[in-house]
Amino acid sequence: MSTTDWLKPLEHILNCPVHAVSRSIAEWNDLISNADELWLGEHSTPSPIEGQRVEKDNKTWIVISSNEYEVNLLELEGSALQATEKELISWTLQLNRGTVAEKRSAALSETERQAMKLSDWIQKQLEADEPAYSLPDHLTVGSRLFNEMIPFLLVTEQPGTQQATYADLEKLLRSFMSDDILLIPLKSQEWLIWGSMSLLRDEDSDAFEEQEEESLEESLASIGLGLHEMLASEWIGECHLAVAHPASPAKGIIETTMLLRETINLGRKFHVGRNIHLPWMLQLERLLNAIPELQRAKYLEQSLKRADLFVESEMLSTLETFFTLDCNVSETAKKLYIHRNTLLYRLDKLKQETGLDVRQFRDAVLVKIILLLYKVTKRN
Repeated sequence: MSTTDWLKPLEHILNCPVHAVSRSIAEWNDLISNADELWLGEHSTPSPIEGQRVEKDNKTWIVISSNEYEVNLLELEGSALQATEKELISWTLQLNRGTVAEKRSAALSETERQAMKLSDWIQKQLEADEPAYSLPDHLTVGSRLFNEMIPFLLVTEQPGTQQATYADLEKLLRSFMSDDILLIPLKSQEWLIWGSMSLLRDEDSDAFEEQEEESLEESLASIGLGLHEMLASEWIGECHLAVAHPASPAKGIIETTMLLRETINLGRKFHVGRNIHLPWMLQLERLLNAIPELQRAKYLEQSLKRADLFVESEMLSTLETFFTLDCNVSETAKKLYIHRNTLLYRLDKLKQETGLDVRQFRDAVLVKIILLLYKVTKRN
């Protein structure tokens, strides 16, 4: 039964106006902060729970349901409602929550049920002071999780879009990665994916046909690119994807999850606009992130006093392309569609104004650090 089906009968029984309304999480928190009376039940979680009540200015709001972005509320008008009537509504909504949860659990496939068990265990270890890094025996069904697999972390954060179900995403992944996958839901809109090592063999065969041998990291990056393009076009739009070196889920699932989360956080922090994040490409960013923010800001302030040239859009684009192409002048000029002498003129101008010549290794490292710190500081 939908919410609208029982609003009119409830309004008749209570003899007061009853509405179904939606509020953002921020608005719900404001209601709680300014409430005349408040009942949150036995739950201490920050997320809204069915049946929780807030009362203010002769109005009562009771949580019907919620997700990551908004709360659906029952809005009751009037001060004549008895406390027992409010408690009965809260109790009914709580009871309905338990019934829905039971029905959902019964509808889970065996694969999803096992994935949920893995998810619960992973979450507990990530929150623990001294986590266990190897899966317990009761979760390593058969020998599959002891085999090396390719780990990915998928994160989407798009308010207003419908969240994919486990079955939908699993089906989509199987079409790209073959049937041998392990999909584990973590937080809302966060999925841990383990793919078969056969993906690397497919990449190797393609490279062989092109007579161009790829490294392991180049193959992983290529797989990540293909997976991201498929997910972005056929699933939920733009998303963030990290991929790491192959590992055994049974032995390395916690360390790998921590690495992939850190990789996405670093990538989104230092490289806004990128959606594929690779841990071996973020070593310098990891080091800079460990430096206290105050010291980073102070160093950047001192560096930028030497010239505003660093932050000009043309120079930024030139330097980023130059570093991406391993400081190769000819390739950078081709990529930017400019004459080689034009590029040399820009680099000479930077040297004259800052004393830093990015064609020299030492200076190139300093400029790279300045650019990374500038990106983060500018957004803050």
